[in-house]
Amino acid sequence: MSSRNSWRGRAAATLVGVSSVLVAAACGPSGPTVTKTTATYAEGPGASPNYIFPLASLKYFSVNNLDQFQYLMYRPLYWFGQNGTVSLNNSLSLANEPAYSADGKTVTITMKNYVWSDGTPVTSRDVEFWLNLQKANKANWAGYSPGEWPDNLASFTVDSPKQLTLHLTQAYGSYFFTYNELSQISPIPQHVWDKEASNTAVGDYDRTADGAVAVYKYLDGESSKLSTYATNPLWQVVNGPWKLTKFDTTGAFTMVPNPSYSGPVKPKLTAFKEVPFTADTAEYNLLKGGTGGSNALDYGYIPYQDATQGQIATITGEGYSFQPWESWSITYFPENFTNPTSGPIFNQVYFRQAMAHLVDQTLYISKVFKGIAVPTYGPVPVKPKSTFADSFEQSNPYPFDPGAAVTLLQSHGWTVNPGGVSTCASPGTSANQCGQGVPAGAKASFHLEYESGVPALDAEMAQFKTDFSKAGIEIDLSTAPFNTVIGNATPCSPGQSCNWDMEFWGGGWVYAPDYYPTGDEIFSTGAGSNSGGYSDTQNDQLTLASESSNKVSALYAYEDYLAKSLPVVYMPTQAYQLSAINTHLKGASPQDPLLQIYPENWSWS
Repeated sequence: MSSRNSWRGRAAATLVGVSSVLVAAACGPSGPTVTKTTATYAEGPGASPNYIFPLASLKYFSVNNLDQFQYLMYRPLYWFGQNGTVSLNNSLSLANEPAYSADGKTVTITMKNYVWSDGTPVTSRDVEFWLNLQKANKANWAGYSPGEWPDNLASFTVDSPKQLTLHLTQAYGSYFFTYNELSQISPIPQHVWDKEASNTAVGDYDRTADGAVAVYKYLDGESSKLSTYATNPLWQVVNGPWKLTKFDTTGAFTMVPNPSYSGPVKPKLTAFKEVPFTADTAEYNLLKGGTGGSNALDYGYIPYQDATQGQIATITGEGYSFQPWESWSITYFPENFTNPTSGPIFNQVYFRQAMAHLVDQTLYISKVFKGIAVPTYGPVPVKPKSTFADSFEQSNPYPFDPGAAVTLLQSHGWTVNPGGVSTCASPGTSANQCGQGVPAGAKASFHLEYESGVPALDAEMAQFKTDFSKAGIEIDLSTAPFNTVIGNATPCSPGQSCNWDMEFWGGGWVYAPDYYPTGDEIFSTGAGSNSGGYSDTQNDQLTLASESSNKVSALYAYEDYLAKSLPVVYMPTQAYQLSAINTHLKGASPQDPLLQIYPENWSWS
């Protein structure tokens, strides 16, 4: 989740058969002395930043907006990710480690001595400002899950400019609450942003519900004006290591060091740049030009279709090291349970089981991803290795078996037409009928929109379409840019015209800023990032149980249930990307599994 979660999926989790290339890459070319002082990073195809205000809705809740754009300027209260691991990083957090009361219902937060770039201290008032906006506008926040943050915050007190005390509605496991609730807090500059319009003075508007709504509406509106990002005074006051100096509507931007940054690591570069691409072939063509030249990429990626030993060797020979970027992620795409036509079909567990039997993850991994991926059978990542993924979730409850899919459909009242379109012949709610809301003659025909500009994804979706046709499930494919796909993948509101069936943005969900993989943001009823509107009472209960205990057994019960009940279509998980990093660029490794970047650590040698 930055949190989306919504990351771009175009690379590998493991590498098979390229060890010799990796050895060569580690050595690197000798090369001349480097005199560069800036660094350029390649954005994913069609995945450029398009939202700067940290309180983002689902439409904008993506890695390209949060982890690799906003976080460079606006630091969360607690930072997670340290030396390539998923863990609380106290040194980069804006507050000391939270202190819990014995009953687990009170949390005290003590701020460190950070300042905004205009010299104003970062205080508990800035945290209060965030909490007030978050509470009043929770329906617009992608991290919201009913009953959880901020609903579970009974009250809070501002004890001093450096301390707050949170009073919770119930006791929680400290691990869950720190990693998934306190992680959602970002101090924002109240002394600059607490306005209802550009021509009004800064006030305390956020301290009333109506005022907080008006302030959010204003800031959200300003965030929609991409061409003003580098000039709008709102966005010039930051507390992170970087400040924005250039930004165009394609997503290309330049940042320079924030001289007032209070963190322990100050930027060494004079500027950091990100470059957008509409397709990964365009990025790869630039990468093949090598590390020399004024337009060279310093940190790019090799597309899947080009990830052969010979081509990797060619890129490393041009002065790059090859480093697959493993992420704390799962890959999936949602079905729209709220679609009035296809939703009743997707709501049938047997139909989702039939679909799962038609997803040949083993074939996709071997043929499309060349062995450079791992299967996904449930809601908890299997890479990087952790104690959170149990054996059942990794066992594939629904192996590829078109015959089993056909049997499931036929036993539930469908006339199956392999190569054509299956139809519901026996409507009703009995065990051998199509299920509630599925009318006679309903067709197993659906539209699937997926991310454009990624040839490997084209190949995967073509095979997906072929495999589904074996059980008479017709898939109509189309493509759109990443930002369009994630913008479309939102639940329908009552009375809203909503006709999407399935949306695949090419990746899935990186567990950030909810780092403990409970899935409360993506699978709980009414959750802000529950793209398909999945709702299951038992899942909600199991999720809550996993949150109130620090015992991993509660998490296992939750993940096993979702491995069986299939809230989404699980797909193979690749690494975030196959990174190609200039061998003279130091400090870029290890890559963060939470998909954050740390250009303040980078330097040239």
